Amino acid sequence: MSLTTPPRALLFDVFGTVVDWRTTITNTLITHATATLSSPTSSLPSVVRLRASLLTATDWGAFAQQWRNSYKHFTRTHDPAKAPKTVDEHHHEALIRLLQEQGLEALWPDDEVLEISRAWHFLDPWPDSSNGLAELNKDFVTATLSNGNHALLSDMAAHASLPWAHIFSSADFGAFKPSPKVYKGAAEKLGLRCDECALVASHLGDLQAASGCGFQTVYTERAGEEDWGRDEVERAREEGWVDMWVRLEDNDSGGGFLEVARRFKEGRGDV
Repeated sequence: MSLTTPPRALLFDVFGTVVDWRTTITNTLITHATATLSSPTSSLPSVVRLRASLLTATDWGAFAQQWRNSYKHFTRTHDPAKAPKTVDEHHHEALIRLLQEQGLEALWPDDEVLEISRAWHFLDPWPDSSNGLAELNKDFVTATLSNGNHALLSDMAAHASLPWAHIFSSADFGAFKPSPKVYKGAAEKLGLRCDECALVASHLGDLQAASGCGFQTVYTERAGEEDWGRDEVERAREEGWVDMWVRLEDNDSGGGFLEVARRFKEGRGDV
C-alpha cells in the first residue's frame, strides 16, 4: 500500500476488530448468572445452583471463548450445499449446547437463553472505533465485511455508534469468510477493483485471504484477538504482505482506527 495513493474503500472485519466481544459477552453471562443465583423466585436444581455459584469471572470468560470458538468452527466448516444458517441461529444453538455440556442447561429458561444469545448484537466498541471510523469516513468509503448477519450488524452499528457507509454481510455473497467469493463480491458491490479496496482486520488469516484476492491490508492489533502463533505473526511481518501494521502500543493518536486515519493523513501530507 502506498500511503500517497491509498485505497478508495476500507472494508472492516467486525468481531474483535471493531468491537470488544470478549468483555461484553463475559459480562453478559456474569450478569445473568448473578441475577439468577440471587433471585428469591428462582427454583434451580441444587446441583445446577452449586455448579453456577462456583464459576468465577475467569470461568465465564473461558465459556465466552468457547462460544466464540464455536462460531469460528461454524463459519469455516459450513457446507454451502446445505440449507443456510445465520450466525444468530448458530449463536443460539451453540449456547444451548455449551450449557448442556457444562451441566448448566437448567440455569436459565429458554426465553432467557435466547435473549443472552442476542448479546452479540450489542457488543461494545473498542475506545477508538467510533471516532476512528468517523475520521476515516472523511476520505474513504467504509463498509463492514463480516460473517455476521444483517440484523446483527445493523443492531451493533446502532448500539456502538458505528457510522458505516455500507453494511455488507457474507450472506450477501453466499459464503463465509475466508471464501474469495466474499472479498471479490464486496469489491464488485462497491463498483471497485479488489486492489482499490483494503481490508482492516485484527486477524492475519482474514487479511491473508483478502490479500490473495488482491485487497490491500491493514492490520490493527487488538488484545487477545490473533489466532496465529508468535512465529507465524513474525513471519507475516517479515514477508511484508501486510501493508499497514498498527501495533497495540501505537496509541499516541488514540490507537487503532485513529492511528490508521493519522497515517493516511500523514501520507497525504495533512499532518
